[in-house]
Amino acid sequence: MPKRSVPVLVLALIVAAVIPILAMATTPAAGARSAATGGFDFTRAQVSVTGLQVPWALAFLPDGSGLVSERNTGRIMQVRPGAAPVAVATLPGVSASGESGLLGIAVSPTYAQDQWVYAYYTTASDNRVVRFRLNAAQSPQVLLSGIPSAAIHDGGRIAFGPDGMLYVATGDAAATGNAQNLSSLAGKILRLRPDGTIPPDNPFAGSAVYSYGHRNVQGLAWDSQGRLYATEFGQNTWDEINAIVAGGNYGWPTCEGTCSNASFRNPIVTWTTAEASPSGLAYANGTLFAAGLRGNRLWTVPVTASGSAGTPVAELQGRYGRLRAVAVGPDGWLWITTSNRDGRGTPTADDDRIIRVPPDGGGTASPTVTRTVTPTVTSTVTPTTSPTAGGCTAAYRVTGQWSGGFQGELTVRNSGTAPITGWTVTFAFPNGQTISQMWGGRHTQSGASVTVRNETWNGSLGPGAGTAAGFLASWNGNNGVPSPVTCTAS
Repeated sequence: MPKRSVPVLVLALIVAAVIPILAMATTPAAGARSAATGGFDFTRAQVSVTGLQVPWALAFLPDGSGLVSERNTGRIMQVRPGAAPVAVATLPGVSASGESGLLGIAVSPTYAQDQWVYAYYTTASDNRVVRFRLNAAQSPQVLLSGIPSAAIHDGGRIAFGPDGMLYVATGDAAATGNAQNLSSLAGKILRLRPDGTIPPDNPFAGSAVYSYGHRNVQGLAWDSQGRLYATEFGQNTWDEINAIVAGGNYGWPTCEGTCSNASFRNPIVTWTTAEASPSGLAYANGTLFAAGLRGNRLWTVPVTASGSAGTPVAELQGRYGRLRAVAVGPDGWLWITTSNRDGRGTPTADDDRIIRVPPDGGGTASPTVTRTVTPTVTSTVTPTTSPTAGGCTAAYRVTGQWSGGFQGELTVRNSGTAPITGWTVTFAFPNGQTISQMWGGRHTQSGASVTVRNETWNGSLGPGAGTAAGFLASWNGNNGVPSPVTCTAS
């Protein structure tokens, strides 16, 4: 070989060695992927609400606040990011045992005109669907009763479809034969008009049944083409997401998961029960989001143009425990509730919680209520007026504290006998603390003196009603509680 070829050979060997190194430096590591899944940035998930008791369903009012049903208490809580939950209604006759109780909740698509809120709950004798107004929850209107109930397999999810109809998911009530019996309301997805009557175009004449052969459906969602999907709990082997069609038979109890019987419709996704136990379901950005209870994760499932499923990806795995409800909020964030106080989870001091996930590339970070240090300061309540017309009281507490910073909360309550239209809270910090951010109220601070006024949406309070404002602040040396804390009503 001529001598001049040696440098060429050496250069070739060097290039051959360097190229793989460069490839390793520029190619994503195995398993790496974008931070965003389904259009949401799960790396920025944040705890936004704490202190709920077994939240089961989540729906939104036109003002952007959420309504959450609590399974065991029968209460409906109004929630806003960073603020304490406020009980706005308690439904009568709720009988909670095992998986039963106050389950689904939905807000009328025409709420601004009719003020209707819908709920699915268990009584001593059945499961039923009712509607009511928040200011008259003690007298709900029964739309459908006689749905079989049990301590397990009560279904319970309700949602309005793009056709304006109310869809109701029921379980087989621990009697597998119910699912194939078209005379039973159990083990079905039902379809009703908003007034509870049966739509004339339902697949079975004169029947509320829309689909059947279900074991325990707890999630309903529609894609951008108006196609309905449902999550379903398996028995011991396979959990499912099904594409629901009118009159479809989904096989239970003959089939669990995919089977070869042409009489039944197969799921588009299956998981083992340990991976999922799927409850709530939402859709956005070409993706289904299924909340996993036993799986302790949120499954994201791409949906193809034909309605089939792509490869599911698990998010939030093991971070927040059991996940129950999932919904896309009017703020564009993904809202997810935990279910760690339902007797099957391991609750933290803050449970149950609402987790919010911002859209990819958007969504200003809003206050988080994740605690890094167990607070040592208890609430100090300073009544400012005796219970007379137009009075209010205020409470101050530290909800979380860390080096140099803390999170606090003001709770305001109408202590009078007549409604108020606004409130103002004043106090002075004893140790030079400074508020940097507030939600649920508008604040001004001059030195140690702080004044907090209501927002437009939480100034009106009936007798005994309350609201909350949260804040982030800095501290140094001592984080003492201000006293007095005064409240003036208007």
